[in-house]
Amino acid sequence: MVLLLMAPVAALAAEDVAVETVRRGDVVEVRARATLDAPHALILETLTDYEKLPEFVPGLRSSRVLERRGPAAIVHQQGEAAFLFFTHPIDVVVESTERTPWLIEVRLLKGNLRQLTGRYEIDRPATGVVGKLLLRWTGTIEPEYGLPPLFGELLVRANIEDQFFGMVREIDRRDAERRRKSVE
Repeated sequence: MVLLLMAPVAALAAEDVAVETVRRGDVVEVRARATLDAPHALILETLTDYEKLPEFVPGLRSSRVLERRGPAAIVHQQGEAAFLFFTHPIDVVVESTERTPWLIEVRLLKGNLRQLTGRYEIDRPATGVVGKLLLRWTGTIEPEYGLPPLFGELLVRANIEDQFFGMVREIDRRDAERRRKSVE
């Protein structure tokens, strides 16, 4: 089953914002995308602003860089996944590796998930629209104790939507602030 949500255009300056999920047993595969009218450096800066993520990523209570290993940041994150009356605490240590300025890979090192892998890719849209960039997140998530049968995928999708939309809103906000300062 594939679930898709298109963000209301008025809510974000970004275009073509969508999150898709597919459940395979207890693993949920995620694909998210947004077309942004923001500079590459600003998008990358926002994605890698690990310490400030809780300020704009819903459900994330804390995010602390434990160490840096070359292009990799080891980050401890805590928060919760919530859907209706169900909440699940999240406590993970991830490695976020900036492979290139266009690719960031994330993998679980330890925590209360069985699996968490993913990647952010910044790319030019297929349409070749000048000045716009495509931000994509692809990944897999598997909770430690399995997914509830009826609403497990909805729980994961709802939380990924909130988090991805939070990231996109922050990129939009930072870009609007950058533009405002450039005309002052």
